[in-house]
Amino acid sequence: MNNRLPGFRANTKIIATVGPACREEAQLAALISAGVDVFRLNMAHGEIPQHEEVLHRVRKLSAESKHPVAVLVDLAGPKIRLGEIPGGSYECELGQEFYFIREEESNDPRRLPSTYDRLVDELEVGDQVMLADGTVSMLVEAKSREGAKCRCVQAGLIRSRQGINLPGVKVSLPAMSEEDKEHAVWAAKNGVDFVSLSFVRSPKEVLELKWLLDFHRSPALVIAKIEKQEALDQLEAIVDATDGIMVARGDLGVEIDVAKMPVVQKRIIAMCHRYQKPVIVATQMLDSMQHSPRPTRAEVTDIANAILDGCDACMLSGETAVGDFPTAAVEMMNRVALATEPLFATRAKPDMPDMLPEGLEKITHGVVLGAASIAKQLDAKMLIVVSNSGVTALALSKHRNLVPILGVSTRESTIRQMCLYWGVVPMVDAPTTDSIELIQHVQKWGLENGSLENGDHIVLVAGIGLASKGHNMVRVHTVGQAAG
Repeated sequence: MNNRLPGFRANTKIIATVGPACREEAQLAALISAGVDVFRLNMAHGEIPQHEEVLHRVRKLSAESKHPVAVLVDLAGPKIRLGEIPGGSYECELGQEFYFIREEESNDPRRLPSTYDRLVDELEVGDQVMLADGTVSMLVEAKSREGAKCRCVQAGLIRSRQGINLPGVKVSLPAMSEEDKEHAVWAAKNGVDFVSLSFVRSPKEVLELKWLLDFHRSPALVIAKIEKQEALDQLEAIVDATDGIMVARGDLGVEIDVAKMPVVQKRIIAMCHRYQKPVIVATQMLDSMQHSPRPTRAEVTDIANAILDGCDACMLSGETAVGDFPTAAVEMMNRVALATEPLFATRAKPDMPDMLPEGLEKITHGVVLGAASIAKQLDAKMLIVVSNSGVTALALSKHRNLVPILGVSTRESTIRQMCLYWGVVPMVDAPTTDSIELIQHVQKWGLENGSLENGDHIVLVAGIGLASKGHNMVRVHTVGQAAG
């Protein structure tokens, strides 16, 4: 039985990136205990054997504790990077001239190679080139067969292999490199739960990854990372095509005017809520905790605002991957979420969803609306949903009514994917063929762990016989009474 009790951990899910600071089994176990629901494997760093070892450790810990934990594989995508800079780094000065060259190597730190062989061809005079996460900016002044001449308009330190951002420049790189495809196939063959695609520009790219996963019979859900203006231009179509969204604020905050970032984040989250898709907010949420045991007040406020905007999950990157306080960072995120979520009872919730996602029957949608309303009116202590694909559990979670949702399924993949859904507690070893047995099972569990008392109400959402195509039944049970 799942040992995650409603009320002890936040409804907002926590994603932690695995890296040198937390890849050992004991470290992973500590993060799970602190509140991690999903582990992210960043394929831009490390090799397949390392990631495979982490995946096996997570699966082992999850099975031993009967505590579902999901795994997300994050494909690197068409990221353009600097090549090797002589000396490894260079301090760019204001007004200094630089050249982006076609060669793969350079002996001069002001002649900059890149990993993209068409970079010089696709740059135009007047284009802006951003380096070092946007801290260094250059302007293209001239082009020749040799390269593109730029002038530094924002000084700072650049390093080898750092990313290159080209705001407003449309590059012809494919959505997935051959390495990305290999990583996606590996994820499919190893039962990974989510695969995220970086630098998405169109719904076609999302569908390409979906096709690849389907071809290899993977039930993994696709998460589209919004990092470019091109994605914002086709946001609704991308949200409609994908299974979930990540607001990847690192590169997005460089590709667009950083002053617009808060408004854009709210727009993306609202669109995901409308389409009933899970949405993750990522990058620098507790960045200072890489080297400090305490966050800044601004970071705590940032997390709270993302939750109140309606995000389903918050993600930690360097904080857990390479930080000095990975467990403390997870604990802090959980604390902030627990302190913030009660506001959903007193303030306006996100707009009600108005689009039916793929797999959600119209009847089921109506039943979900009714169940959420009944649970609120009765002050129910738990909602139970039996779901084959998990889409009904996700639909319930979008109501943000603070009633814990116990997710039950016959499919292990669905159980783990529920780890991403706000307020859903995925349960293992629960009966799924008879509603009365399921209610009795949950009642016994809740009474034993103290999350239920006699007289409490439980609301069950299911199909008659738990085998119908859609959910067409709502059953209300009072704890302590016969379940028949």
